Amino acid sequence: MSPDTTRFASPWPHRLAVLLAWATFPLIWVGGLVTTYDAGMAVPDWPTTYGYNMFLYPWQTWLAGPWDLFIEHGHRLLASAVGMLTIVLAAVLWRCERRGWVCWLGVAALMAVVFQGVLGGLRVRLDERVLAQLHGCVGPAFFALAVALSVFTSPRWLEQKKPSVLSGGLAWLAIATAGVAYLQLVLGSQLRHVPPESGVAGFRLAVFLHLAGAAALVVHVAWLLGRLRAAHPAERWLTRPARLLAGLVAVQLALGLGAWVVNYGWPVWFADYAWAQRLVVQRMGATQALVTTAHVALGSLILGTAVALALRACRLTAAPLARAVWLESEAAA
Repeated sequence: MSPDTTRFASPWPHRLAVLLAWATFPLIWVGGLVTTYDAGMAVPDWPTTYGYNMFLYPWQTWLAGPWDLFIEHGHRLLASAVGMLTIVLAAVLWRCERRGWVCWLGVAALMAVVFQGVLGGLRVRLDERVLAQLHGCVGPAFFALAVALSVFTSPRWLEQKKPSVLSGGLAWLAIATAGVAYLQLVLGSQLRHVPPESGVAGFRLAVFLHLAGAAALVVHVAWLLGRLRAAHPAERWLTRPARLLAGLVAVQLALGLGAWVVNYGWPVWFADYAWAQRLVVQRMGATQALVTTAHVALGSLILGTAVALALRACRLTAAPLARAVWLESEAAA
């Protein structure tokens, strides 16, 4: 094998892309925890932390300080680690990857993580609710991009030399499912950041839209899983993430109900039951924070799984939507 071929056969792009995805998910979890505890303004300055360089802030003060300071400063440190990992990934892609579009996707990831960091900083500097909501929507999109990079650099993607007989309609259904998953996440963000001036009517509308999005996602996932199991039951590269997606959505529905109960109590039609009357909603309680934040974080995991499934479906389809990818992949081979 020639030195040039060895250079392009490096496993590090895939390893780093997977590591980036794994590091981004806990960052989203901690970010959700910051919002749940309303700790976004626990540190009033940015990019410094109470006048200190972010990385030189006394660790004793951080660990022994108030809870909201602990999670907000921890969120900043974890975000910085993800940013540095993205820089390394982009550099390694340009060094080892021969597909130009993948290299530029690494640059897009770097620009996205910088944009997300600036959004987070402006949210602190301006104390603006809209920026907090936008920050909460960009994070999952970046996670999905990291997942996409891990798929594009995976050995199975590179080893697949030609399309299979997978129908283009199924690939489009997988793409639509990923789109619905992100739309549902945006609707959830809107519900989480309903401005006080919207009143009861605004809150009810946000709840209705979020429930409608959940119903649409359930239908899409069930439809996609059913078609895959009927037409391609042996294609484990697709059926495994499809089953995982269905399982995640089922858990998410349970967490959604739990998030409503721990935040607002049982629905009124349960009011006559003694077990419902015993429930006391504890604002900022541990159960409330855990269930609500888990619901938020799992939404991003659903999005990432749906994106991975959609990309794999596109890789295995002979439909025109994958033709450009095939041409470039074959040219780089």
